[in-house]
Amino acid sequence: MFRRVINPILFLPLAISINSNNVLSSEIKNYIDNVLEEKSNITYVDYQEIEKIVLNNKELKSLEKLVTSASFNLSSQISQRYPSLDFQAMGLPRYVAGKNYSSNSQTLKTSQFTANPSLQIKWDLIDPLIGSKIKIAKENYKIAKNNYEIKKKDLIREAKMRYHKYQKSYQDIKNKNFTLNLSITSLDNAQTKLEAGIGTKFEVLEAEAQLSRDKQSLNEKKIEHQINRISLKEILNINGDFEINKEQNLIGFWNHRLNKNINEGLDKNLSLKNLILQRSIKKNQANSFLAQNKPNIYISNTLSSTFSKGESLTTNIDSEKSGSNYTNTISLNFAWSIFDGGQNKNSYKSKIAEAEAEKYAYENLKNALTTNISKAYLNLKLNEEKIITSLKEIESSTESLRLSRLRYDVGISTLKDVLVRQSELSNAKSKNINAIYNYNLNLDELERLTFIDISKNCLGINNTKVKDKDSICNIQR
Repeated sequence: MFRRVINPILFLPLAISINSNNVLSSEIKNYIDNVLEEKSNITYVDYQEIEKIVLNNKELKSLEKLVTSASFNLSSQISQRYPSLDFQAMGLPRYVAGKNYSSNSQTLKTSQFTANPSLQIKWDLIDPLIGSKIKIAKENYKIAKNNYEIKKKDLIREAKMRYHKYQKSYQDIKNKNFTLNLSITSLDNAQTKLEAGIGTKFEVLEAEAQLSRDKQSLNEKKIEHQINRISLKEILNINGDFEINKEQNLIGFWNHRLNKNINEGLDKNLSLKNLILQRSIKKNQANSFLAQNKPNIYISNTLSSTFSKGESLTTNIDSEKSGSNYTNTISLNFAWSIFDGGQNKNSYKSKIAEAEAEKYAYENLKNALTTNISKAYLNLKLNEEKIITSLKEIESSTESLRLSRLRYDVGISTLKDVLVRQSELSNAKSKNINAIYNYNLNLDELERLTFIDISKNCLGINNTKVKDKDSICNIQR
């Protein structure tokens, strides 16, 4: 009986340091496992390929078509600078038949085929509206392209966030499995002691309650993991099942100071550029209203002709008689809307006011971006520290649990103390998982806001290698 009490002590280090993959594979499937099990063709999704996969997103495809539309609209406006050619035909052919009777004269007859084609060329020499229309079309085209890039980068960031969240939920399951196995060990020890007569029923009940809580917590994490899977599948537009690299690692490092982050972010931000373009559009629209009160000068050339066969208004019709004529008219034309009651002037003032509003919107967004970049940078530094401290906490909690279980097995401590240390170790692991998750999110956010690439190498001041063993650069996971 004494050996049954001692055995858990000998195998304790193995229980604490057990590989998480073995824990997952040794777990007995329960109802939740059966519900979540999927069987379909599996596609592997690599983190580095997210940017390519996101291009299949339906919302992004829609914006791509809007860019194409804006491009065609620009070409349409530019084409107004060139001459236009119009062809018109009044009856091609036209047949007229009839009689004209009068008591004082002979009856006249008509039986004639006619065709009246005309060709007109028009070329605007001075059109005050064309310049503004082309500028507006160019700026709308740039905005459409920027909107596409903004949405693409936002979708990439959202997809990466869901990817990290999916990885995190897998690590949460591993942690809960680890805790569950510790609870199973604690229950086995409590039952063994009770059978040996050196334990209490209260300790067994306490261990069973903790085991039930851990099972429930594990099932919650499995459901959360599946929801995250569905969410990632939706944004990547994946049909069927898929897999990812489930190991949670640091995706890179950030070697840039805060001032550089802010300057780069403000200089390259596409939303700020769109506000500048919107302001320019408003000004061009204002100028187009004033242009409507300026003269328009254009050249026109009209070539008209008539072809006929038969006769009209004659006493005897010769059906073989034919004739033709043409005229060609070239003119310089002038049109000027001198007064419209002040309508265009007031419309001009309205658009100028809207342009000024865009100026304040620009400054407001600039301040918001500065704040967001600063927050992301500071949170990154905070999570760097959390990763380091949580690793130390895991190390100390592991040792505390080991010592606590040894004390319990020799009878100088209680099971309650073991369960508390067990919970502390689980919480420490959870803190580390969350810290890595948030660190990776901060990196993606900074990359999105500043347009600076994440570095694969961790460097300190003056781009030198960091030697501090407690630095994020040198942590061992």
